[in-house]
Amino acid sequence: MKKVQEEVRNVVGNKLRVDAEDVSKMKYLKCVLKETLRLHPAGSLLLPRQTSSSVKLGGYDIPSDTTVLINAWAIQRDPKWWENPEDFIPERFEDSSIDFKGQDFQFIPFGFGRRRCPGIPFAVAAIECVMANLLYWFDWKLPAGEIAENLDMTELFGLTVTKKTPLHVLPLSHFSF
Repeated sequence: MKKVQEEVRNVVGNKLRVDAEDVSKMKYLKCVLKETLRLHPAGSLLLPRQTSSSVKLGGYDIPSDTTVLINAWAIQRDPKWWENPEDFIPERFEDSSIDFKGQDFQFIPFGFGRRRCPGIPFAVAAIECVMANLLYWFDWKLPAGEIAENLDMTELFGLTVTKKTPLHVLPLSHFSF
């Protein structure tokens, strides 16, 4: 949190608002967002797909016209692709070309191919802008008596992924006018 807040505040300086040019300079913020999407995709299962022909996959014969569900949550936590896959390590994206545009199949929070989310550019721009502003304007604290190590990050799976226990944080204005 401190590292990404420091980057945001250094890039923005003393301006009254964060703009798109500022966000384009925030490399670590982009890493934090990618790592967040890797560990906590909005939907764990991608849109269903159907095989166009029979195929042998992982030793299994899959007939044509079989509906296939792809578990993005499991793929993005696969130790075959990710070192320490359960840990939040934004630095893994610092010198990496891995992106969520659907070409890197170990990282598919928005899907891939013809069925990937058509709103990726809008979603990414919105997420980056909102997060940059929240990190710029506020310091975030846990309620009295709570410590970060004890946060329950258990998720409930359904059409979308949600936290089992809601996160409660206190925004404290960073600036006094």
